Amino acid sequence: MAGQYKSREEKRLAQQKSKSTKSKKKGSMVKRVIISLFIIGIIGMLAGAGLFAYYASSAPKLDEKLLKDPIASEIYDMNGELITTVGKEKREYANFDDIPKIMQDAVLATEDNRFYKHNGIDLIRLGGAVIANVTGGFGSEGASTITQQVIKGSFLSPEKTLKRKAQEAWLALKLEQEYTKEEIFEMYFNKVYMSAGINGMATAADYYYGKDIKDIELHEAALIAGLPQSPNNYNPFKYPEKAEKRRNIVLSLMEQHGKINEKEKKEAQAIPITKGLVSAEEVEKKNGNKYPAFVDAVIDEVQKMGDYNLFSDGLKVYTTVDPNAQKRLEEILAGENTSFSYPENPKEPLQAGVTLMDTKTGEIRAIGGGREQDPNVQRGFNFAIDTKRQPGSTIKPLLDYAPAIEHLKWSTYHILNDEPYKYSDGTELNNYDGQFKGPITIREGLWDSRNITALKAFQEVGPEKAEEFVNGLGLKFDHYYESASIGGVSPGVNSVQMAGAYAAFGNEGIYNKPHTVTKVVLRDGETEIKNDNKPKPAMKEYTAYMISDMLQSVIDHPRGTGLYAKVPGLPMAGKSGTTNYTQKEREKYGIAKTGAPDSWFVGYTTNYTAAVWTGYKTRSISLSPTDRRVSQYIVSDLMSYVHEGVDTPDFNKPDSVVESKVELGSNPPRLPSEYTPDDRVITELFVRGTEPSKVSKEFDKIDAPSNLKGKFNKKDQTITLAWDYGKEKDVQFEVAVSINGEAKQVLSTTDKKGLNVENIQSQGTFTFEVVAISGDQRSNPATVNVDVKSTDDEDKEKPDENNDENQDNNGNNNGNNNGNGNGQGNGQGNGQGNGNEEDSGNDGEDTGGDDGTTPPPEGDGTGDGGTDDGTGDGTGTGDGTGDGTGNGSGTGDGATNGAPATQSDSRREQE
Repeated sequence: MAGQYKSREEKRLAQQKSKSTKSKKKGSMVKRVIISLFIIGIIGMLAGAGLFAYYASSAPKLDEKLLKDPIASEIYDMNGELITTVGKEKREYANFDDIPKIMQDAVLATEDNRFYKHNGIDLIRLGGAVIANVTGGFGSEGASTITQQVIKGSFLSPEKTLKRKAQEAWLALKLEQEYTKEEIFEMYFNKVYMSAGINGMATAADYYYGKDIKDIELHEAALIAGLPQSPNNYNPFKYPEKAEKRRNIVLSLMEQHGKINEKEKKEAQAIPITKGLVSAEEVEKKNGNKYPAFVDAVIDEVQKMGDYNLFSDGLKVYTTVDPNAQKRLEEILAGENTSFSYPENPKEPLQAGVTLMDTKTGEIRAIGGGREQDPNVQRGFNFAIDTKRQPGSTIKPLLDYAPAIEHLKWSTYHILNDEPYKYSDGTELNNYDGQFKGPITIREGLWDSRNITALKAFQEVGPEKAEEFVNGLGLKFDHYYESASIGGVSPGVNSVQMAGAYAAFGNEGIYNKPHTVTKVVLRDGETEIKNDNKPKPAMKEYTAYMISDMLQSVIDHPRGTGLYAKVPGLPMAGKSGTTNYTQKEREKYGIAKTGAPDSWFVGYTTNYTAAVWTGYKTRSISLSPTDRRVSQYIVSDLMSYVHEGVDTPDFNKPDSVVESKVELGSNPPRLPSEYTPDDRVITELFVRGTEPSKVSKEFDKIDAPSNLKGKFNKKDQTITLAWDYGKEKDVQFEVAVSINGEAKQVLSTTDKKGLNVENIQSQGTFTFEVVAISGDQRSNPATVNVDVKSTDDEDKEKPDENNDENQDNNGNNNGNNNGNGNGQGNGQGNGQGNGNEEDSGNDGEDTGGDDGTTPPPEGDGTGDGGTDDGTGDGTGTGDGTGDGTGNGSGTGDGATNGAPATQSDSRREQE
């Protein structure tokens, strides 16, 4: 037993010894790791401390003046001349003792709840931010205390770098050593930017609520305290919904940190955001500087370029404004030295939003933000950049026709049928005039702004390609309904966007983003932030040129919709646009059918692009048809001014575009033939390779009958006609007669080569005319004169007189077939109907008989006269007598298609 026990004991001791050895080895390894990490940490801390010390050594010195007052920014024009300074507005400075506790609590709960517990850097908050930045990326969450924000806003640039953060931390520690907490809070309270060009929360209390800061209420204090995070986005005048959401977050933070109880929070959150706000007429005081509308756009653009504040950062901003153009635009909107007058409305003035832009670069030269605006209102509503209105027909070139040319290679002649039509859902669509023109070219569809053809173009190219096209022009829309094709239900636009989109047409298809800023120089005077707007191709050159050529017709065509924008001698293109009210709106506001809420015109040359919106701020006030011309008047005046003395080339036709003559009415397009009337020949543009190659046969002349002869048979009182013709098939012959120079009458149409005219009762000269007809083609007429006389008359005639008569008849025959004589039947139809084309007087107001013989009634509309024999379908009878009775003396040798001379029937009777 003892030996066995000893064996077990030895075994146990051996096991313990083994465990002890392993434990010592493991412990030794852990110690090594801890020591290594500690050494690495020490090295890292030393390195970090060294880097921190290096950055801190280069930090600027504390300057009490900069701590308390923001630095104004300077804005320069396109010539580098100072035009205004932003940030010198009157501020209402509040001492710490004047700031009520509820206001202090709102600020601390929102920005730095541990403000009175740290020495400038909140290590607890910093730790949370470090974790967030590791997981979410550098800069994803800040840990700045109020002290650090004072430093940042006073001395440092807004860029998120280790150097700036190190300097910020170092200066925050120094600031806490040199100033009390109350003084630092006072600095922040009066320095922070509060939107609309104002700094300081006391100023904000007066600006938004018309109150002294000591009288502020809980819900008002919460709104003010929440503004600094994003002042412009939380401005309650412009974005009340966002402002309310931010205010309620601040109230929740106050309740979370024990500044208020839950009941107070809920009661304050239930108050409408607009309660207590002063009226728009009492807010946003202007500082009286130049070009307020343009500066307004500059401020917005600088803020989008980075975390910059023009009102406190001491920036130098170099802009694109042309001071002369801007001054003239402001004069135009004021009605000074203009050739037109603005409509007067007792309720409110007509408003206008205007953007003038360099077509080649996208640089905005002038902005008109409105009319008759309160001079004491700073950064009020800017109708050029803040408005979002339906574009009306100005969208048609962008959304309908340009994509069709781009993707389907349509010509400017492309035919679309302007007819009664419906949207895909069955809703009827109409044109502005309630009429339909039938088949027309897209050029006419544009200059006359037809809705039907615009929708058809949109449907044929497809909404996806149309959307892609306009998005490439800066109009970032997600979806287009069919009604958008005519400017109906679609995302709203402003004049800046429309100027940018249209300028691409005038810039050979290259799009430049509209911009007001070229560069920003930071407070250090060395760092430059350039506005990097790179041009990009938005369409083919042929699309840009063909659209521009068609849009020139909008202005230049006698019936174009852009007549009032015309500047004599200036090669300008453009498009008008008018929007409509819904039927419910018309009934609600009592608006007539002719009333419209918006009127647009966008005009452009190779130098400048001007986009103008006009309308009323209140939608219930409508524009009359005459009022809608104002947008065009503004474009005309402004473009005339900026182009004076400036060389303005016409739009450059690229090699990808071909000009071709086309016979109007042919579809598909055909080249005109030698017989096509001049008024049916037009010149249109085609993408190279798609131009017409076939010649139209619409007006081709077939051969005229030959050897036309006529004989009077006294015994039977009949006249026998006979003629020859070639071997053509499907030819008929129209026979007409004129007696003693009276109106011509069609006797018959026959497929024979002769005709027997019976029951001759009149006496005198019978002029017969025979025309060959095949389908829509008609030949030149062949003519012959037949004398019908009594026996007594025949006995009195002498042989030599008969011979003269024979010659006279010969002359008549040849004269009618382009010979020397002026034969009968070639006279102008002087009836009141228009004798268009082949003797068809169709344009008279009242219609005569089919053969044109009905006497014209009194009061008919006058026509142009027939182009041949005047027997058309119009109301006029036509003289049809030509220039004489055939004075040619020859035998007809000079006739092109004339029939041989024949003897008169009276001569034959005597023989």
